[in-house]
Amino acid sequence: MLSNRPYLLRAFYQWIVDSACTPILVIDANHPRCRIPKEYAEGGEIVFNISSVAVRDLKITNELVEFKASFSGVIHFISAPIKAILAIYAEENGEGIFFDADEDDSEGEERNGIVELKALEGFSNADASDADIIASEQTREKPVLRLVE
Repeated sequence: MLSNRPYLLRAFYQWIVDSACTPILVIDANHPRCRIPKEYAEGGEIVFNISSVAVRDLKITNELVEFKASFSGVIHFISAPIKAILAIYAEENGEGIFFDADEDDSEGEERNGIVELKALEGFSNADASDADIIASEQTREKPVLRLVE
């Protein structure tokens, strides 16, 4: 399957903007394919306000995040591969999504044409049997609508 990271980035960006908040993008400044002003990086990361008033020509593709940003009055072209994106969040409340720098985007690892699936942490088939799920659905009350004038 394709990496879900660019889809999540686009979705969270739109959600943050629609919520009238300021989207903040955190990029791994040490990634070899990043085109950023390194002098503004701190602790191996660089943080950008990517709101429409702060940047121009923002593009989030399946491979890259690109935009133009101004630093001390000088316009820089910023380009970072999707794997270098560490987070996107709302400046006002910190809500967003944070990625692991070493995270593998694929669902499994492919070795010699064989895909090995990774188990989800904290999930067990014993958590809920099919009978429990069916029983809980049958005991649920039907919704009732009432006309209010």
